[in-house]
Amino acid sequence: MKRLLLFTFIGLNLFACSSDNGENNTNNPDVVFPVPLQSGNYWTYDVIGNGTNSRDSLYISGDTIIQSKSYKKFKTKNDISNGFYSTALKNNGVREENQLLVLNGDFSFGQGQTLPVGLDLTLNDFIIFKKNASEGELLSSKSGSFEQTINNIPMVIEYNLKSQGGVTLNSFISPNGDSYSEVKTTKIILNLKVSTIQVFNGVPFTITLFPSQDVVTSTQYIAKNIGVVYTKTITNYTLDNNLAGQLGIPATTNQTQEEFLDTYIVN
Repeated sequence: MKRLLLFTFIGLNLFACSSDNGENNTNNPDVVFPVPLQSGNYWTYDVIGNGTNSRDSLYISGDTIIQSKSYKKFKTKNDISNGFYSTALKNNGVREENQLLVLNGDFSFGQGQTLPVGLDLTLNDFIIFKKNASEGELLSSKSGSFEQTINNIPMVIEYNLKSQGGVTLNSFISPNGDSYSEVKTTKIILNLKVSTIQVFNGVPFTITLFPSQDVVTSTQYIAKNIGVVYTKTITNYTLDNNLAGQLGIPATTNQTQEEFLDTYIVN
């Protein structure tokens, strides 16, 4: 059962997509959600995906100073978190500025996301939410590349992590049956491309091992006066069977993870 113990509210999120649950989609850019970040705010989530059920407890532990700026520090009750949302915020700082929520820290992926390569990104004031964002509006983007060796194969990994604005919904019914009013969505997408350089007769050639693909798409639903109430994360990629065997990873991955708000306290 959801319980609201005090009166001030948070609206945090990482992900977006339009809903297919029959909600009333207003897409009103003038809607403003209150987003005070208060120490002691607490949310628990039931995490379901890939045949497993688990539970995450996310809370704001207090203030932290990063590069002379004040942030609210997010932590989880246990060292290991399973959901995409809780893992993304865990041990990181979040602050509000000019109707934006920005994230500073190490961005990691939850236990429910099986990536073809290892990836752990450091973000500096990456925008994770904009109150009046229009659907599909680019909020932040970080691109880069690094080298990694898997099964003695040297690889160059190119990545792009971006956040996008979502839709505004008058009402939303979560897949577990809980209903909410005044909901905003936001989305985070991870795109990967993997290649290797081979030398033939003294001439280097770049060979694409993993074509550019959106491998993670995660959507968060943020209810006014509550915060994130539902998150859906899809991990999906496909590559050549022979190559997958050489790398020791599945040729095809299609995983869906859902995070459902259970209890919360907001100050």
